[in-house]
Amino acid sequence: MELHLHRTYFKEGTNGALFHHGIFMGFAIELPWLENQKMKSCIPEGVYTLKARYSEKFNHHLILENVPGRNLILIHPANDAKKELLGCIAPVTFLSGIGKGTASKPLLQKLVSLCYQAFDRKEIVTLTIKS
Repeated sequence: MELHLHRTYFKEGTNGALFHHGIFMGFAIELPWLENQKMKSCIPEGVYTLKARYSEKFNHHLILENVPGRNLILIHPANDAKKELLGCIAPVTFLSGIGKGTASKPLLQKLVSLCYQAFDRKEIVTLTIKS
């Protein structure tokens, strides 16, 4: 299964649109591009494998594998990239500004459900990030 994230970069943050089979799912917010600096920048464009992850803090969410020079890059809920993200990706239902959005948890639940169903079918799930 393939997901696509189409990014638009701004000095203050990165906004994106998430697609599954060419169908718009919602938006994503991230930190600005700062040369892939750990905990300060969004990650490089590319194709990443997604895996299921669970933590007390975020419950069921997703992790990206093989991010160059980075680890623990998650897809988890957040509504303000600069205040709540350290290089991760947050799905949001609505954009409210650059690197800001609302209703993150409902879109994350939809995304997690879609991906976990694919995992149950033993499918490889990838996220292609591009501008």
